Amino acid sequence: MKITRELKTGVVAIAVIALFIWGYNYMKGLNLFDAASKTYFTEYSNVEGLNTASVVTLNGMEVGKVIAVNFNKNPDKYGWITVEFSAETDLEFSKNSTAKIYSASLMGGKSLALVPSYEGETAKSGDFFQGEVEADVITSVSENLKPLFAKVENAVVSADSLLVGLNEIMDSKTRASLKSSIAQLNATISNFNAISKSVNEMVVTNKDKIGNTLTNAELMTNNLAKLSDSLANSNLGTTVKNLETTVNNLNSILANVESGEGTLGKLLKDDEMYNNLTSASKELDELLREMKLNPKRFVHFSLFGKKDKGYVQEPEQEK
Repeated sequence: MKITRELKTGVVAIAVIALFIWGYNYMKGLNLFDAASKTYFTEYSNVEGLNTASVVTLNGMEVGKVIAVNFNKNPDKYGWITVEFSAETDLEFSKNSTAKIYSASLMGGKSLALVPSYEGETAKSGDFFQGEVEADVITSVSENLKPLFAKVENAVVSADSLLVGLNEIMDSKTRASLKSSIAQLNATISNFNAISKSVNEMVVTNKDKIGNTLTNAELMTNNLAKLSDSLANSNLGTTVKNLETTVNNLNSILANVESGEGTLGKLLKDDEMYNNLTSASKELDELLREMKLNPKRFVHFSLFGKKDKGYVQEPEQEK
């Protein structure tokens, strides 16, 4: 059988058209030669750059493609975007699963992750999933850095205010005073360095004397320690106790004297005894004076045994 040119042309045309249809659907994420996959829907207020042919993953494994991204024409959700995607998997999950948009790479490409939930009614083709959007790395870093940027901004404002205040305070007079103070401080430091140098020279010069002084101080300390040990080993406690007993006795005697007990106490406290002693002393004084003036009235003796004639009062001389 001879194949005509027209037949060959028709076969080639049909093949080209079929290849075009397959390629178009493949670019949309549909493979006509694969088994029928399930399609699901979700919606977002912002798809963050998600488009058709974006990869759909389940637990990190690619299971489908995004089929269509269209605006929702429902007046209640005007402006929202409905995403249709396919998922070819034998894993069953419930309607409570979510579809999360995430960054597939640092270059900004977006993918759709199916986050399965196994509680509730099993999902079927055509079901709607709750949509979520995961912040990318740059957005997360920006959100985390916002408080830091705010603090830096406040710090810059505070530093600017401080500099303005310093400029207002540091007028020409203040700057001159500050320079003078710094100069005086430098002079003080120079004097301190000179004094320190002099002290060092003095220490070096009197090194031997300082060493002898320290040695003598050490010997004195040792002697004091030995003296302390000697006092501790002696009967210092007994001596102190005896001294305390003596002091107590003396206090008792003084208390008795103060209360008028005993001869000394009566002498100090009894006026009659004091008057008697005073009178007796006066009479004794008169007797001694009389004995000096008239010793013959009190002493009678004879060397030759002459009889004592008794005391004869001599006539008083006229004055």
